[in-house]
Amino acid sequence: MRMFTIAWKDLKIRLRDKKSFITLLLMPIVLTAILGSALSGVFGESGALPEMTAGAVVNSTDEVTVQFLNKVLQGKDLRESITLKEFKTESDLREALEHQQIDAGLLFPAEWGEGLLKGESKQVTILKDPEKEIQASILSSITKSFINRVTSVSIASRTVAEGFNMAVPVSNQNINISENVTELTAELSKVAESTVNSVTMEKDGKEPITGMQYYAAAMGVMFILFNTTIGAKTIIQERNTETLARLMNSPVRHSSIMAGKFLGTLSFAFLQFIVFIIATHYLFGVAWGSNVWQLIVLGMAYSVSVSGFAMIIAGFITEEKTADSIGGIGVQILALLGGSMIPMAAFPSVLQQIASIAPNKWALDSLLDIMDGTSWNTLVMPVTILMLSGLAALLAGSMKLKHR
Repeated sequence: MRMFTIAWKDLKIRLRDKKSFITLLLMPIVLTAILGSALSGVFGESGALPEMTAGAVVNSTDEVTVQFLNKVLQGKDLRESITLKEFKTESDLREALEHQQIDAGLLFPAEWGEGLLKGESKQVTILKDPEKEIQASILSSITKSFINRVTSVSIASRTVAEGFNMAVPVSNQNINISENVTELTAELSKVAESTVNSVTMEKDGKEPITGMQYYAAAMGVMFILFNTTIGAKTIIQERNTETLARLMNSPVRHSSIMAGKFLGTLSFAFLQFIVFIIATHYLFGVAWGSNVWQLIVLGMAYSVSVSGFAMIIAGFITEEKTADSIGGIGVQILALLGGSMIPMAAFPSVLQQIASIAPNKWALDSLLDIMDGTSWNTLVMPVTILMLSGLAALLAGSMKLKHR
C-alpha cells in the first residue's frame, strides 16, 4: 500500500539524519547515565524512609503525648529517620518552617493526650513545607495511626468497664471489677504499643525503583516526545517545498498520505523506544520488568500519541522555525510537568492533577509500574488514553492539512 511506502521513505530519511541520531538516540542514553548515577541516593534504594526534621509544640504535657514523642517518633524504628525539635510557641514553629529549619511541624492542642484517653479525638495541626509533601504525609500518617490505636484502646476499656458494672455475678465469687479493668487496659495498651502496628522500614516484597531505573524511564519518554517537533517539521518542509502539494495532486488518496506521514513518525518513535530499552538494559543494567509484552504495548501506545501530536502541530503551524520554537518549549514544559526532570511525588497535589494532560506522564508512570511488576489491568487506562489522544490528534491534524 502507498501509505507504507511513504512511511518507509520518511523513516529512511530520519535514520540518515545524524542530528536526529544524536538528539533522539545518543543524548537520552548519556543523560540517563549522568542523572541515574548522580541522583541515585534520592530514591532511597535501601527501602528506608526519607530523612526529615520535625518540629512540635506541646501545649500540655501528659503521659500519652510523651509516649508519642519519645516512644513513637523517637522510637527505635523511626529515630534514625526523624529528628525531633520542640518549640515553645506556634510562631517559633512557623518561623522555623519558613526558614526551612524543619520539614514539617506538629501543633498539639491543650489536653490532647487526656482527650484521647476519654475517646475524644482532638485535631493535631500539621504544618508543612510545600516542597516537602512526602515528609509531611509520612508524619501525618504516623500521627493518625497513633491516634487511632490509643482511641481504640480507650473505647474498648470503657466499654468493658461499663459491661462489668452492669453485669450480675452468677456465683458467690467476689469479682474485683477495678482490678480486671486495669489488667485489660494494660493488655490493650501493649497491643496499641506493639511495633507490629507502627511504621517500620521493611520491603513489601518488591525491590524499590532505583535512581537509574527512574531516570532511564524519564529520559526515554522525554526524548521520544521530541518526535512531535521533528515529525511536524518534516511535513512542514515538504509543504514549503511543494513536495506535499505534488503528492496531494497524485492519484494517492489524501488518507493514505496522512496515514503514511503518521506511520513514518510512529515507526521512528517506536524504534527509538526499543533501541533505548535494549541499550540501557545492557549498558547500565536497567531492569525494565519481567513482562516484555507490556513494554511493547505501552511503547506502541506512546508512539501513537506522540505521532498524533506531530500531525496536529504540522496542521496548525506553517513555519519550521515556529514549529521548532513552540515544539522545543512545549516538550520542555511537558517533560517538567510529566516528571522527567523532577519526580512527580515532589509536586503539590494541584500540579500532579494538571500533569495528567501530559502524555509523557502516563507513559512514565506506566513504565515505573511495569518495572515494579504490575498487572495488565493497571495498564488499560494509560494505554487507552495514549491511543485515543494520538488518534484524535491525527484526525484533527489531517483535516487541517487537507484544507491547506
